[in-house]
Amino acid sequence: MNLVEKITKSQIRTDIPEFRVGDTVSVGYKIKEGKRERVQAYEGIVVAIKGSGVSKTFVVRHQSGSVGVERTFPVNSPLIDSVKVVRKGHVRRAKLNYLRNLDSEAKIKEGN
Repeated sequence: MNLVEKITKSQIRTDIPEFRVGDTVSVGYKIKEGKRERVQAYEGIVVAIKGSGVSKTFVVRHQSGSVGVERTFPVNSPLIDSVKVVRKGHVRRAKLNYLRNLDSEAKIKEGN
């Protein structure tokens, strides 16, 4: 095992639960405000998962009023405090880009 593999293996987080595209997740994200640090919850539907290893990211989308908001989170970021799977969803797509064109909240089937 070379040096790059050793470093990347040490940076991969194991405390993040397994989730898929279509699941509703609540992400606790650390935010620094001056000298204080707080955890802000961001809840929404996982629209996409990209990459692998250290560079793996996932996109979470939720409705704020009538405006859709998407945010990309790196899975292995030290700024992510926690990820909780609120609801399992069953979809037949790898990326849910069609949710952007819907006017209302998405209806996703409950999955196992």
